[in-house]
Amino acid sequence: MAENFYSHLDKTAFWRAGVADKSPLSLANIYTKKWKIKPEWRIGTAGSCFAQHIARYMTKNGYNVLDVEKAPSGLPAEMCQSFGYSMYSGRYGNIYTTRQFRQLVEEVFEPTSNEVLIWEKNGRFYDALRPNIEPNGFATRQELVEARKYHIERLRVLFETVDMFVFTMGLTEAWVHKQTGRVVPLAPGIIAGSDKMDDYEFVNFNYQDIISDFRATQALLKANRSKPLRFLLTVSPVPLTATASGTHILQASTYSKSVLRAAAGQLAERSKGIDYFPSYEIVTNPASRGVFFAPNLRSVTLEAVDVVMRSFFAEHPIAAQKKPQKKKRIKPPQDVQCEEAMLEAFRT
Repeated sequence: MAENFYSHLDKTAFWRAGVADKSPLSLANIYTKKWKIKPEWRIGTAGSCFAQHIARYMTKNGYNVLDVEKAPSGLPAEMCQSFGYSMYSGRYGNIYTTRQFRQLVEEVFEPTSNEVLIWEKNGRFYDALRPNIEPNGFATRQELVEARKYHIERLRVLFETVDMFVFTMGLTEAWVHKQTGRVVPLAPGIIAGSDKMDDYEFVNFNYQDIISDFRATQALLKANRSKPLRFLLTVSPVPLTATASGTHILQASTYSKSVLRAAAGQLAERSKGIDYFPSYEIVTNPASRGVFFAPNLRSVTLEAVDVVMRSFFAEHPIAAQKKPQKKKRIKPPQDVQCEEAMLEAFRT
């Protein structure tokens, strides 16, 4: 057979050898690290629901994952997640979009308004930018304002000291406050804020929006730091729960994930300081024949998370961080904190 441009490619370049004939439980060479994570690096984590799994595994396996807003000593461990603690490096809850991430960094370093977006329900008050961190809301507006002030102060410490940030992109759909342009993680009226619905409008970010927001975030961080910052990007494999786009949920979910995957790939390709880890591809791999999803076809199973993280640790060995303890199965809870899942309750 005559030689051609495909003659000397690795087996992983071909669908049959790279996917069809391989076990989805151990895909070889699907990820090659761009740089080594050094043991002393301070690591920050943020993103959509799936990012909670990544943060938890990295912490348990010896990485120096920061937590700048630790839970109060009197709060029982089983209640930490319900109050937004121990989920990420800050108590910001899920950050579903790159616009959310950008505006959070801007609030830390370039605040343009002292106004705090507040929702109210039954005499209790909710921070619209992280409505799920206090299950029953704050007792007073002032208490909420002070809590947010402290939150932003702690995030300054995080953003100034972190060496690598793991960010999981989750959604393109969001709700924007018309007057300020700020994005909230959940539509008003789901948790609280029914009386504020007219103040918000729907937006579905496109590819260029994602690229522009992320690069703006990079630039702002660079301008306010004394050392380089690396990013590890992932895309959540969890489909949308519901869509306000006017299209079928399958089309809407495919659009969001396609745009996010394309943007993440472009960002990683164009920057030495950004790496992309294919958690999305591992979970949605056709060879898995759906076994990586729970019966609701949306929640990712614990087995899938194990497979994803084995691929990650194959390139970033645990031993490089610290001597591992006796190996035991990590069991992150299935019910990760995910405000978006609440939308299912509005199904008719």
